[in-house]
Amino acid sequence: MSESLLFLTGKLAEKSLHKVLAGIQETSPAGHDFKYRIAQIGVSVAALMTPELIVRRLHDTGDADRIFVPGLCRGDLRILEEKYGIPVERGPEDLKDLPQFFGRGGKEPDLSMHDVKIFAEIVEAPQLTVDGIVARAEYFRQQGADVIDLGCLPNTPFAHLADAIQAIKSIGMQVSVDSLNNDDLLLAGKSGADYLLSLTEKSLWIADEVPSTPILIPAKTGSMPSLYRAIEGMQKRNRPFIADAILDPIPFGLTDSIVRYQRLRKRYPDIQIMMGVGNLTELTDADTTGINAILFGIISELGINAVLATSVSPHAVNAVAEADIARRVMYAAREDRRLPRDYSDGLLGLHDRRPFTYSSQEIDELASQIKDPSFRIQVSNDGVHIFNRDGLFSDTDPFKLYPHLKVDDDASHAFYLGVELARAQIAWQLKKRYSQDEELEWGCATPKKAAEGRVAHRDASLKEKRAKKPENP
Repeated sequence: MSESLLFLTGKLAEKSLHKVLAGIQETSPAGHDFKYRIAQIGVSVAALMTPELIVRRLHDTGDADRIFVPGLCRGDLRILEEKYGIPVERGPEDLKDLPQFFGRGGKEPDLSMHDVKIFAEIVEAPQLTVDGIVARAEYFRQQGADVIDLGCLPNTPFAHLADAIQAIKSIGMQVSVDSLNNDDLLLAGKSGADYLLSLTEKSLWIADEVPSTPILIPAKTGSMPSLYRAIEGMQKRNRPFIADAILDPIPFGLTDSIVRYQRLRKRYPDIQIMMGVGNLTELTDADTTGINAILFGIISELGINAVLATSVSPHAVNAVAEADIARRVMYAAREDRRLPRDYSDGLLGLHDRRPFTYSSQEIDELASQIKDPSFRIQVSNDGVHIFNRDGLFSDTDPFKLYPHLKVDDDASHAFYLGVELARAQIAWQLKKRYSQDEELEWGCATPKKAAEGRVAHRDASLKEKRAKKPENP
């Protein structure tokens, strides 16, 4: 039995919504059919809907099993569910994303699950105060870290190591300590460190002295037999451990090191394995989003249980946050037996998969319906388009658009349009999604939107002139 869906929209989006839904129906596989009805509730822009307005204007839901409101419709949807007695859900912010939305069954992807623990290393820990270490730990926790790793520097005293361990544990986080010095590791273990990085077959005796879980590494670079002996030594002790085959940087053995991880997992299918990803993210001048995506795809396939991530180089500033997104996306894709697409845009920093949702022809059609002076800005593959009741103007250079706007006597309006056209040009150049009045999205690197600040700096008269947002339901 097919499901009956009711879609609520505004005047400007109604025609596009019909086209998109008809296309979804035509391409739906057998057994996944649905019937739909569209209710246009009398607002020009669908994003201006509120639950309260919908209650006033929608008097009959017919035989609908579910109601969908535009993604930009804000407010408590429970008001609608109580009124109409059926589930009410938000669709995507852009109606052109409905095919992908319904490809997931009409639900947002579940990224709540993962099976990889993130160790975030504070590389310069000995040079920070205890308060500084705690602040850094909180920062990494916000990015998704599960364990804070205190890196001990060669020939650098770490007199406050024990205090740092206790301070991090006092905020509810686990702690690991990374050192080449056995005395540091012993002190860390006795001070409550949960993990010790890194023990070899020659230093397993440390594990006998303290309760901390050791991370085991080869006694020398690439020596897997020595790692195997360390593993078997811990197995004989019947103690928990994590093994790390060591990921080498490019061009110093990256491929061989990945093969080592594969062999390690094949030899010991049930042990805990760690991969330190910093040798690739930190030591490669490339955007870390893509590096993390590939690494966590490998990590997911090999069933690796933990990663050691660093955030030292300026270009790797979001490496821990990227690791958190990547572990969730790759887990979901593996469990769903699907390609890792349409789960999250958190790792899409520079480009978007579907940047231009409207063609120039569709924008022409939309512009012909506009009857008010407020400017709308949209971006297509052909460039930037700005339009109101006085006409549609298109170009790839905002400077060439300015003479058509006639805002010389309105500095605040000119400033606003300048900002928006600059964003639109960047979106066109980089093939990114543009939505008027919204900052460009840079994946997990997007700064928090200072909405209150933007509102406070908008001129009241300007706000009146463009009371309606552009159509992007």
